[in-house]
Amino acid sequence: MGLLLLSTPPISRGDSEIVVAIRYLQAKGTSHSHLYLYREDGKLLRQLTNDNSGQDSDPIFASDGETIVFTREKPNDTREFWSIDPRGTKLKKLDAAPDWYSAAKSSPSFTSGGEEEAPSSSPTPPQEESASPPATGESAEQPEHSSVTALDAVTDATDHPPEIIKAPDGSGEIFWRKGKEGEGPEEVLNWVVWFRDSKSSQETQIGRLRGFPSFEPLHIRGNKDQQFLFEGPLRLTFFSCHLDSTNGDTVEAFDFNKRKLIQLSPNYATPVPLPGEPAFLTLTENRYVTIPGSTKTANCSYIERWAANLKESCDNYEAYLRFHGVSSDEVVEGFTRDEYEKQLRENKEKGHECYGQPEVRYARKGSAAICYGASMYRPGKTPTVITIRDGAD
Repeated sequence: MGLLLLSTPPISRGDSEIVVAIRYLQAKGTSHSHLYLYREDGKLLRQLTNDNSGQDSDPIFASDGETIVFTREKPNDTREFWSIDPRGTKLKKLDAAPDWYSAAKSSPSFTSGGEEEAPSSSPTPPQEESASPPATGESAEQPEHSSVTALDAVTDATDHPPEIIKAPDGSGEIFWRKGKEGEGPEEVLNWVVWFRDSKSSQETQIGRLRGFPSFEPLHIRGNKDQQFLFEGPLRLTFFSCHLDSTNGDTVEAFDFNKRKLIQLSPNYATPVPLPGEPAFLTLTENRYVTIPGSTKTANCSYIERWAANLKESCDNYEAYLRFHGVSSDEVVEGFTRDEYEKQLRENKEKGHECYGQPEVRYARKGSAAICYGASMYRPGKTPTVITIRDGAD
């Protein structure tokens, strides 16, 4: 009698992969952060950890992509370091963090001047196990992003528009003109965004930045001269705009190809370039996200991927729900369909009818989640590893 041997085929790893530490908030009990491995296109490959003795955070790929090291925050301010391979095997507790892990810094990201030395606003893992957020209609406030009015340094805002922003490839420039009388919330600062094409000299009216006049162009952290993300067909510059005390700040991308402003999040979104790719990641904040199975809400954060063709969903109930990661048959925060439609109509009247749509959100659909760090391994690309930490480096 012959013996039949079955072998498991090796897991192919030719594509870029991203490991994300995600804490899925639940209505009851204690929620924990675990590691999840995704393919760059958004396919969930596997959950890597499931230990509930602490909170897993700050996963970072080794440069060869064969090892992921992460931190496990446990009660009584205890920190452990562990490693695992991307296939979900070889889980090992380490005596200490490897030198390369301790020395790792976050990849360059876009920031405002006020955030240059400030820690990330994304929540940090609790040092002790804690239950899910208390039953309340509102969650604890996150720190406000610093906003600066571009006109603050101008002697006479009535006569002096914001500075002209020129595209680095010489294709055109963004500039401001006064709006028509009676338009805009503040006549003195009633400036409208325009774009002038360098070749044709054609001028196109773009509109107002949300939250204007409190706005600021973003730049790469540590390099205020680098305000643009130009990578192949990807041609963007970003603005931080203050909305209000409830919604905080938001980030809008000016797309030089479409010549329009696109809001990346209802709240803040930190853009992280992917050098050599016409794409970028964002650490996206969503405030007051409903925790599934309850009426509780929490301030959440997610890792998202955007491609060169920035997409939008505009002026309908389903688009609004997709923007917030909820299916159309669910009720969100007690609003009915008619109430959402009314809200969207009001937003349209204010010029806020469209919402940016990332290609991928690395999290379960409709979840209330908090990101505690992420790392992308990009075989054959430079740099090989892109890292997003959960706090200041």
